[in-house]
Amino acid sequence: MIEYTVTYLEMQSRPSYPRPPQPVGAAMALLHAQKPPNWYFLSLYDAVGAEYLWTDMHDLPEAELGEFLRHPDMEMYTLIRNGWPAGFFMLDRKAPEICDIAYLGLVPQVIGLGLGKYMLHTAIHMAWDGPDTRTVSVNTCTLDHPRALQTYQKAGFEPVRQETKSREG
Repeated sequence: MIEYTVTYLEMQSRPSYPRPPQPVGAAMALLHAQKPPNWYFLSLYDAVGAEYLWTDMHDLPEAELGEFLRHPDMEMYTLIRNGWPAGFFMLDRKAPEICDIAYLGLVPQVIGLGLGKYMLHTAIHMAWDGPDTRTVSVNTCTLDHPRALQTYQKAGFEPVRQETKSREG
């Protein structure tokens, strides 16, 4: 069994920093994956999360995963760089007045190129674009990238609670 700590964070107002410009260099686009098929999500989920033990979504039955992905209040965005997926994020607007950044991550090949900050700040601004958004939330755990928590805090999120969990490794 692996024990880990989950930190839940919130942002109560739109950040003062502007929307980030697209990083210069390689050809890049941020695309909305509308009603993504399960295989598409799982391929990005695995590419981003393999090193961080992201496995729980594989435990969902196909139909349940499909309902999660294609819910009208769930949005998935893929960062395409040099013609291939470099990362993704998902915005979950199912809770009233809350937009949760449900997933956000980069594939290992692009970590360290400044794309994480671009994606996070873009996701935050897009979360605040919801007409009823009063809070933007995100969570991270000690199994995620070692700088995840500090990155979220630098972006303006504040921890609101922590809990210790365990899972099979």
